[in-house]
Amino acid sequence: MNNFGIPVTLGLPPDGEGSVQVREDEAIVGRAKVFAVYGKGGIGKSTTSSNLSAAFSKLGKRVLQIGCDPKHDSTFTLTKCLVPTVIDILESVQFHAEELRPEDYCYEGYNGVMCVEAGGPPAGTGCGGYVVGQTVKLLKQHHMFEDTDVVIFDVLGDVVCGGFATPLQHAERALIVAANDFDSIFAMNRIAAAIMAKAKNYKVRIAGVVANRSVETDQIDRFADAVGLKRLAHLPDLDVIRRSRLKKCTLFEMESSPEVELARAQYMQLATALWAGTEPLTVAPMRDRDIFDFLGFD
Repeated sequence: MNNFGIPVTLGLPPDGEGSVQVREDEAIVGRAKVFAVYGKGGIGKSTTSSNLSAAFSKLGKRVLQIGCDPKHDSTFTLTKCLVPTVIDILESVQFHAEELRPEDYCYEGYNGVMCVEAGGPPAGTGCGGYVVGQTVKLLKQHHMFEDTDVVIFDVLGDVVCGGFATPLQHAERALIVAANDFDSIFAMNRIAAAIMAKAKNYKVRIAGVVANRSVETDQIDRFADAVGLKRLAHLPDLDVIRRSRLKKCTLFEMESSPEVELARAQYMQLATALWAGTEPLTVAPMRDRDIFDFLGFD
């Protein structure tokens, strides 16, 4: 245990200088293809994750989506409600995990996508990464990964600590959601640095960038070319995507229109590409001052 009460497994070199991290003793997700979705807070990670889960299900894959945000709204467009979190359910049984069954915390959503919300500790206390780790262990104990083809971790906001990089210990590929603006590209640079740090000791690699809520992608593409990233999909700033959230549904449940079909096609292409396998990217993130000078319009 470290000074914060977080279990740390010794034996592996640190992911980065001065790092204090939750470490798992083994890879526990199994044979499923595992993806972790990151990006600046509010950039559309949950929308991306849920529609990507739906797209995978349309390809005939058995999908499990794990929300890793304390506000537990990752899966509501799939389930049509805010489902109880793993932490809520564990608390109801005084944290006796042996009393739980999968149906107590795992809910079936649109087209058979299985949905879990990890939840989080009370504000200002505990470690969110530890909560995610405990959720994954519970899913393994109940054999939830054995009949799953795809696992998607939808991860809280920006990477601010080793705890919220915990899903990277299980993922095969990480996706970064970004808009064509300074703040989200700045966050993408830091997220890429976190993923590359984890890649020293784990199998996770960067798959690429999903451009979201952006008419143009010129700044994303310029930055990607400079650091070794690749754009995998482009979702323009479509009102139908906003309306799908208000209707509590995925784009695959919306009435057909040119905008809906455009967005669906992007998600289906993304799911198909990820299932086929993407080349691992070796990214060279910029220093904060360098990216500040690099970004901007002439």
